[in-house]
Amino acid sequence: MMKFRDCWALRLEKVERILAEALPGRHEEPKLLHEAMRYSTLEGGKRLRALLAMAACEAVGGDLKKTGGFAAAVEMVHAYSLIHDDLPCMDDDDMRRGKPTNHRVFGEAVAVLAGDGLLTQAFLELARMPEKYGISAETTVRVVEELAQAIGSLGMVGGQVVDILSEGKEISGETLEYIHSHKTGALFTAALRGGALLGGCSERQLELLTIYGENFGLAFQITDDILDEVGDSSQTGKAVGSDREAGKQTYPHLYGLERSRELARECVQACLDALEEFPAQAWFLRELAKFVLIRES
Repeated sequence: MMKFRDCWALRLEKVERILAEALPGRHEEPKLLHEAMRYSTLEGGKRLRALLAMAACEAVGGDLKKTGGFAAAVEMVHAYSLIHDDLPCMDDDDMRRGKPTNHRVFGEAVAVLAGDGLLTQAFLELARMPEKYGISAETTVRVVEELAQAIGSLGMVGGQVVDILSEGKEISGETLEYIHSHKTGALFTAALRGGALLGGCSERQLELLTIYGENFGLAFQITDDILDEVGDSSQTGKAVGSDREAGKQTYPHLYGLERSRELARECVQACLDALEEFPAQAWFLRELAKFVLIRES
């Protein structure tokens, strides 16, 4: 069996190629907008959401080639969310993935529009799945619904609003979990569910992968909170302590570092438990869950 890191590298290369082809070229008008869209989407990030979509498809016995358009779409959505999250009216961050944030390079107005453009381009790519990847109309509609539900007011956008409203306040563990499960976890879960649907999953498999996604997202965000406190900025690509300085509540602030690490381990174990009924093809999903605990960025 191929080693985890080697498989990651191969799939990462594939995702980068699909993204580069799916995005408008930087020489297409308006050039500045398309350059900004590509700047925040290409050549950066771990592509976890695309990898989860591909791995979920694989775990249910599907064809990885079927996930190309969806993998590109979830990464475009993620890039759009980061551009908007970094804006001065949101988190006002200067660095992202080790380079200046979009609005620092292109200005606030273009950054907002680049995010808008990426979100729209994501759904254009989804609409092209029947033609480009041979996905049935019925499955396409269901995948579009999954993603739209996950990133709207009941998902990612809703989590961002509660995050903003909670800045500088003492909040409960339940509210913090709501923020993380919606702002971050919802897109992870949608990536898994969409990939599974493209692979022809059963309802039982979809249910188990949803459990995996919810716990994966929470483990990822708890680890992110820990890295914000004790991480290396050269590895994380952003300033350490930025959440604390912004008045954001985090798991280490609420529970302490050791309990936060314990909670992350519990979530990862829940991911592994959810995969017990899956065959050997789910090995990459298992390794991705374990990766969350050892990542440095």
